[in-house]
Amino acid sequence: MNATNGQLEELPHRIAEEVERAGLKVALAESLTCGNLTGALGKGGNTGQWLCGGIVAYLTEVKQSVLGVSPGPVVSARCAEEMAAGAARLFGADVAVSTTGAGGPGPLEGQPAGTVFIGWSCKGATGSSKHQFDGAPEEVIEQTEAAALQRLLELARQA
Repeated sequence: MNATNGQLEELPHRIAEEVERAGLKVALAESLTCGNLTGALGKGGNTGQWLCGGIVAYLTEVKQSVLGVSPGPVVSARCAEEMAAGAARLFGADVAVSTTGAGGPGPLEGQPAGTVFIGWSCKGATGSSKHQFDGAPEEVIEQTEAAALQRLLELARQA
């Protein structure tokens, strides 16, 4: 098991403890990770108490119509932030995390393969981070999952 796999096994349990302690409701909006984050959090324990839900919005049209993403590039910080805010609004969550990016093998919207944006919404405030991950598409996705779960843990701790 590599370090990322270990993180993916451990982080859902740590997140569950933190969000329960803080009394937070959590939602996800996933493009690049295609529902994997929501599935991972389901392993965290007591999810019926804090996990509102997740949406896989892969098509641009779905990002725009369901999550309220404005027209323009979807491999961007703006899109990641709007996805997270849309998920928080849609599910009535305190905290939401989103993923969008160019998983590879080639570039997307002028961004090189491995370019990832993780967005978040925490009690109305939004933000995002840009990452450049290496490897095959499945490796980029796995690294994105670990980074997004780590960010969710940090948000829960700050709440």
